Amino acid sequence: MTSSSSIFVSRIKGLPMLDASGDQVGKVRDVVLQNRPGKRAPRVKGLVVELFALRRIFFPMERVHSIDPNQVIISGVVNTRRFESREQENLAIDDLFDRTVFRRGNPQPFTIYDLAIRQARQRDWELSEVALRDQSRRRPFAKPHITIVAWDEVPDFTLITGRGADQVLAALQEMKPADVARELHDMDPRRRAEVVQAMDDELLAEALEELPEDEQVEVIQSLEAERAADVLEEMDPDDAADLIAELAPELAEDILERMEPEEAEDVRSLLSYDASTAGGLMTPEPVILAPDATVADALAMMRNEELPPALACLAFVCRTPLDTPTGRFLGGVHIQRLLREPPSTLAASLVDKGITPLTPSSDIALVSRYFATYDLVCAPVVDAEGRLLGAVTVDDVLDHILPNDWRGIQLDQLREGVSGVRQ
Repeated sequence: MTSSSSIFVSRIKGLPMLDASGDQVGKVRDVVLQNRPGKRAPRVKGLVVELFALRRIFFPMERVHSIDPNQVIISGVVNTRRFESREQENLAIDDLFDRTVFRRGNPQPFTIYDLAIRQARQRDWELSEVALRDQSRRRPFAKPHITIVAWDEVPDFTLITGRGADQVLAALQEMKPADVARELHDMDPRRRAEVVQAMDDELLAEALEELPEDEQVEVIQSLEAERAADVLEEMDPDDAADLIAELAPELAEDILERMEPEEAEDVRSLLSYDASTAGGLMTPEPVILAPDATVADALAMMRNEELPPALACLAFVCRTPLDTPTGRFLGGVHIQRLLREPPSTLAASLVDKGITPLTPSSDIALVSRYFATYDLVCAPVVDAEGRLLGAVTVDDVLDHILPNDWRGIQLDQLREGVSGVRQ
């Protein structure tokens, strides 16, 4: 038996994958595992799904809503781009099942019989256990002896990277994005290229947002277009748009074509605005509430750990649709006000009537004066029809009013006297 929170991969194979409407998209054929450095369990990156046209595609695990014994329920748009396995990835069934391995401290060979995965956090899944089949000689037709062990009892699942990069990666995993950016900034080009190739997409995306613009471009250009698209999908849409705008048009379009349609649409929308206007600065993914949302509903959304602190300070009440561009914008509600009110109170009754929305054409000078005048860290951007397009945060404003190379200057100043991981 595996732990109650884990699911065997063999139980997932062949399950129908259904979208939010209950329509079958395809069938699950395999699970994509991505090695991670240090003592972290391999990450379940996504599923290999066979469409009805016998085309196999990749579906990211963060968009898997639920898995039960009869079906896999997903959310979001399905990208029908053909699946291709990449370096540092393994297919559970095709690559790992029946592989000969050894248990830690045990010279006897075993065969991988099955793998169990579990949901570690809201969006993250990881390898949890390995079912091993005893390879010792047994009577013909005898039932094989299966032992289930923790994933780390099989040393073969420890990440192996070239030229000592595993120690660097292990250290980077424990750092904040700004510190990871500092380490990448200080590395010689050869070591940085090696480390970047082995880094997790999410960690690399967070670090890129903290690097100088020219180094962001250098890193993205060093990646295959498919990997570059995956990394940009992990970035905030406004940061991804800023980076794509600096690439050669042919490369930028190639990457956009490879991104998930919803993510690419957000980036293309931001690219249609001048970079030094509210439209170019905003993110299209603020906290948006329906008119009947309560204080409890609002706080539950603002509590999301993946939400940047500045965006979590203000929620916007809008009529449907609630995706940008929304229905009519009704007002913004401060998190401090929400914290002082009963959970059942309607958030719409608490809007700050003193917040005047920005327009997408508001230039950087006007936007910076706006933040100084209203003492805000987040502001709505509304079009001529009164629809919410997104929100500008104070950190985006600072990025554009500071000197162009302020990140590089800051990283250079931090170099002296700071111990790093480059050995």
